[in-house]
Amino acid sequence: MSDIEELRAGLTGEVRLEVGPADTAQALGSGDVPVLGTPRVLALAEEATVAALAGRLEPGRTTVGTSVSLRHLAASPVGARVQARAELREADGRRLVFAVEVEQEAARGGGRVVADGTVERVVVDRERFTASASG
Repeated sequence: MSDIEELRAGLTGEVRLEVGPADTAQALGSGDVPVLGTPRVLALAEEATVAALAGRLEPGRTTVGTSVSLRHLAASPVGARVQARAELREADGRRLVFAVEVEQEAARGGGRVVADGTVERVVVDRERFTASASG
């Protein structure tokens, strides 16, 4: 059975980040405020999808992002701790669709959702993909 056939809805991955100066909209050029920038939120969401697939693909295979829909709902200041979580919702052949959510931890437990959306990835042969990208 191939790795693609074994990927099932429900797989999850998580990554955490303490927001630093390099993660801000100011630093990333996506705005002029010192809060977690949307490009970094997107990168966290994609990192969570990759974490969900860690160790589940055959050697020589990887995934690449093909589509994103993301809502950045609230600001997170420098020093805030955030967690991105991805859940595989649909596995259709090589196409994988994840629901993603980024939550800012609260000082007294719980947290608030600061971003949500979907990320679509496709399983590819790493060597072939890299070669085609090089022309």
